[in-house]
Amino acid sequence: MSNPKLTYHRILLKLSGEALGGKQGFGINNDRLSSVCDEIADIRSLGVGVAIVIGGGNFFRGLGASAEGFERVSADYIGMLATVMNAIALQQALSKAGMEARVQSAIPISPVAEPYVRQRAIKHLDAGRVVIFAAGTGNPYFTTDTAASLRAAEINADILVKATKVDGVYDCDPSTNPKAKRYVEVSFDQVLQKRLAIMDAAAIALCRDNNTCLRVMSLTESGNLRAMVLGEPIGTLVSNEISS
Repeated sequence: MSNPKLTYHRILLKLSGEALGGKQGFGINNDRLSSVCDEIADIRSLGVGVAIVIGGGNFFRGLGASAEGFERVSADYIGMLATVMNAIALQQALSKAGMEARVQSAIPISPVAEPYVRQRAIKHLDAGRVVIFAAGTGNPYFTTDTAASLRAAEINADILVKATKVDGVYDCDPSTNPKAKRYVEVSFDQVLQKRLAIMDAAAIALCRDNNTCLRVMSLTESGNLRAMVLGEPIGTLVSNEISS
């Protein structure tokens, strides 16, 4: 049953592959995986519907491999398969934590995942299952960020949450500039005009054109996700209309 105090009742959570890799940033760190599942279980207990798009950078990055000489289309497909591995690992961890989850892949891999079907995904969410979208959009040249923006619109998510290692959107790189300022709110047009490093331009444009609010926040601090769905101003809100 939904909690009336919730600000968001259905979210699309975008996780990078590196988020599962822990400090080493490669492979899957079981402690980090369990921590992510605990955060998801917490908001599921409130009645929040959760869908997830997972990246594959902890195994393979298509764009990076392309720069090193891989043919771009083949590199992107390898990257999509990396997201499937992460999705299956996440599904098993969620199941271990007591949550029912389904993996839907944009590339048909019937022995390990359902094919992506929008209405089936919505039925799973309505039934209280976590849905994990793997293999990006199923097409080369499109990032998993773009896939997250697309799926968020398709499932009518209240908000797209990009979980990163940084606690929001800054006017410059906070890791190299200690004077970097974090935005509390920023518009999609400002993100594109100022070329703020959040998501690629296609992902931002999709959110803007479909009026899908985006929140950029850190998932490394326990309780952030719960606070966010309850309406606390965690991280940075990106939308078409911002407070003056």
